[in-house]
Amino acid sequence: MGSVHAKSLDPLPMHGRDLGVNPDDVIEAPEPEHEAKQEILENKDVVVQHVNIQGLGRTKEDLLGYEISEVFLAKNLIDVMKKAHLARQKLLRLGIFKDVEVLIDTSEGADALPNGLDVTFEVTEVKRLTGSYNTMVGNNEGSMVLGLKLPNMFGRAEKLTFQFSYGTKETSYGLSFFKPQPGHFERNLTLNMYKVTGQFPWSSLKETDRGMSAELNFPLGITNHTLKWEGVWRELGCLARSASFAVREESGHSLKSALSVQSEAEFPCLLRCVFALQELAGYTGGDASFLKEDFELQMNRRLFWDSVLSASLWGGMLYPLGGQPSCIADRFYLGGPTSVRGFGMYSIGPQSEGDYLGGEAYWAGGLHLYTPLPFRPGKGGFGDLFRTHFFLNAGNLCNLNYGDGPRAHLQKLAECIRWSYGAGIVLRLGNIARLELNYCVPMGVQSGDR
Repeated sequence: MGSVHAKSLDPLPMHGRDLGVNPDDVIEAPEPEHEAKQEILENKDVVVQHVNIQGLGRTKEDLLGYEISEVFLAKNLIDVMKKAHLARQKLLRLGIFKDVEVLIDTSEGADALPNGLDVTFEVTEVKRLTGSYNTMVGNNEGSMVLGLKLPNMFGRAEKLTFQFSYGTKETSYGLSFFKPQPGHFERNLTLNMYKVTGQFPWSSLKETDRGMSAELNFPLGITNHTLKWEGVWRELGCLARSASFAVREESGHSLKSALSVQSEAEFPCLLRCVFALQELAGYTGGDASFLKEDFELQMNRRLFWDSVLSASLWGGMLYPLGGQPSCIADRFYLGGPTSVRGFGMYSIGPQSEGDYLGGEAYWAGGLHLYTPLPFRPGKGGFGDLFRTHFFLNAGNLCNLNYGDGPRAHLQKLAECIRWSYGAGIVLRLGNIARLELNYCVPMGVQSGDR
């Protein structure tokens, strides 16, 4: 949702992205016979008599009726402009229009009221077939991504997407179909078919997944939820001849069928985000059988001198069902620049002959302070992209004996805590890239940790 700027409240005529008039534009004076009518519209209630949409090709009109309906409820000129602006944002959110222009004018014709208005949306539809190419670098991995997309496939904002990704550690391709509910874009259904081949050198493991999934997304109050079913055929193998016997023992084929619920909530007043994931495998078929809980809590606070304090806590537990041991592909992993800095990537916890096997329970937390560079070099320009970074990370990963009870579990998770502290420089380029150069001091290192 965008806010209406002061320039958006200028008198008619008006059009464009912000429903405003560029100060440099030349606006012709209204015709004399319209001056009195326009003065009435600026100061008194109005009635939106007609809303027109021009430029439609394959898009169905009934879909757009939900997005523009609130324009008819406007009672004065300012309200008309605000509701038209919000309607434009909703139309662009559908992903089926390249551009949307808005024109508000006084009503004409035999049925025109003295205070009547006509609102026209001029839309430009996206092409039937679009493509994309980009490269991605992150977590010590690079990849090339190719995509083909058929937007607005059947005229009601459906989307068919094919994506191929080739990376240094992972290669994948998938086909997905997206279908939103008319009038409620946040409620949507996504169907996926995919194949993913990945390498996990910290475990001397390679994995190939072939699967399909169905996702139902819906909001509930201030929370967003995703209900998902996934069926995947997994093939595990050894990445190197030096793989440990424990990894070789896990090699082979397995079938996982799982139901999961993912919930997210944001509280703008506290700048807090809560994430939770519950997954149940085995009751809808397959070899894997477990209950998995995962959560994340994050909070950010702006302090004095343009500094930001960030705190986060996350954790999870995997409980095998049916007396079967958990699979190495389902367990949790910890360590590296995205969790406990100063340790190798996923190189904390149970291991065998140098191969890390993951754990069935973990927790991790972080406290970060971001401040401007000392003496503010480049303030107001390139220097504002850099931040000084001070951090403290901690966490633990282990396997639990579920017959011991909650107190014993907490005691084990509190033993042998790994933690680290340090400082560095962060370069953040919007939501595109984040680069860090840190000096880390790892503490609490246990035998076998890297």
